[in-house]
Amino acid sequence: MPSETLRNRRPLSINTMSAAATTAEAAEEPEELEEPVSPAGRLFHRPEFNCYIIAVIGLGRRIDDLDTIKAGLAATLARHPRFSSVPVFDESAGKKPRWVRVDVDVDRHVIVPNLPPLPSAAAAAAGELVVEDYVSALSAAAAMDATRPLWELHILNLPTPSAAASAVLRAHHSLGDGASLTSLLLACTRRAGDPSALPSLPSAAPRPRPHHGRGRGPLGLLLWLWSLLAMAWHTLVDAALFAATAAFLADSPTPLKAPPLPPGDPLGVGRRRKRFVHRTASLDDVKRVKNAMGCTVNDVLVGVTSAGLSRYLSRKFDETDDVKKREKLLANLRVRSTLLVNVRPTAGIHDLAEMMKGGKDGPKWGNWIGYVVLPIPIALYSDPLDYIRKGKEIANRKKNSWEAFFTYWCADLIVKLFGLKAAATLCHRVLSNTTLSFSNIVGPVEEIEFYGYPIVYIAPSVYGHPHALTVHYQSYVNTVEMVIAVDEITIPDPHQLLDDLAESLELIKDSTETKS
Repeated sequence: MPSETLRNRRPLSINTMSAAATTAEAAEEPEELEEPVSPAGRLFHRPEFNCYIIAVIGLGRRIDDLDTIKAGLAATLARHPRFSSVPVFDESAGKKPRWVRVDVDVDRHVIVPNLPPLPSAAAAAAGELVVEDYVSALSAAAAMDATRPLWELHILNLPTPSAAASAVLRAHHSLGDGASLTSLLLACTRRAGDPSALPSLPSAAPRPRPHHGRGRGPLGLLLWLWSLLAMAWHTLVDAALFAATAAFLADSPTPLKAPPLPPGDPLGVGRRRKRFVHRTASLDDVKRVKNAMGCTVNDVLVGVTSAGLSRYLSRKFDETDDVKKREKLLANLRVRSTLLVNVRPTAGIHDLAEMMKGGKDGPKWGNWIGYVVLPIPIALYSDPLDYIRKGKEIANRKKNSWEAFFTYWCADLIVKLFGLKAAATLCHRVLSNTTLSFSNIVGPVEEIEFYGYPIVYIAPSVYGHPHALTVHYQSYVNTVEMVIAVDEITIPDPHQLLDDLAESLELIKDSTETKS
């Protein structure tokens, strides 16, 4: 464990980013390509949603050849249309906001900070804290220079308990949604031991669809009509709850939820420094539970999140010795998560690799996302498997709804009718009235390398939105990385919360084996 001196020292200060500048200069560059900035992309440039995606990549050995990394980026990521463009919001000539292609100087996007030397004793533990502080400081750093493409890679040659070095990719959320950017990152990697082979993802199970009823007689037609009506009803209910959440329906005040915005602070928790912590768990354990319970990996992770948050809140309420609060925990605490769902299929890794190889347009790209509001049960079940049963029930219910498509269409309509500011206000209120963000991203099934450097783990997250807690799960080979981002004013003990998530998975797995 790091010494108390290291934990209490002053956080790192990042001064490598210049302040955000206007993009008028970028408009003077030769325009190889102009593409409109989507409404969601414009939304992520609003002050309320100036969001960034950040991914810590643990590497198996020190980066001793920076030129190889830069050459690899120049041949892949820097050739992607969005990663070689800048957003131009100069509408004086009657043009709409657009992406303009520019020349990419990779040297300006690769940052090697001057980090303090580590003590020889417990160097790995000390390195983990330095990396954690550095990534946290990035969330409080100045905005990226908007005269160049909005991404950068930070190289941290420090040992940690799980990696020999770390690479931190930071990209503005307007460049794409989390699933698309993860696919793009994987398209920049190759299988370990085979520099010509792209990673492969696990095959997705076919999603059941409502039976069309044709050629099945009256019974088939009746079943089809029933499933269609159920889908429509669920969507109507979800749409009503979404509207209520935007208007007045807020989650219960808990130690996990950011407090209401104070007077004079229109941005609140979204602009505060975040702390990012992660833990590696066994994907085989998750699959064991999945197979025993007859559900999906996502159902298991929803259940584990429910169990971990219940465990954490129970401890917090016990510390207060407040009987009413403990009773309320056992009653009906309202804790919900928002999920951003890509309403358009994500481009495949091979398609993205071909796009970057040619430096031309390929699969459709951008933020085509809708919201899903997911209830997270908070309860103290005597049987740990009840968390999985409840998670499966909630996930199945959400699968039988067009909520994501409805919210995407609704936001698009509001932008057209009332403007971007109204849409930003709507989305900000929905997030402010819920407790956390949740995401589960599927990773490769074999070990991969990042421009020749073996990857040990991938820990993605996001910051800039009005949640005090964000939970991400990222699978990789036979592991799953649990990643949480917290506002330390609201949640001052993120490692304890991470412990609760990991211990909940262990209890659920043990209970599955016992019942079997």
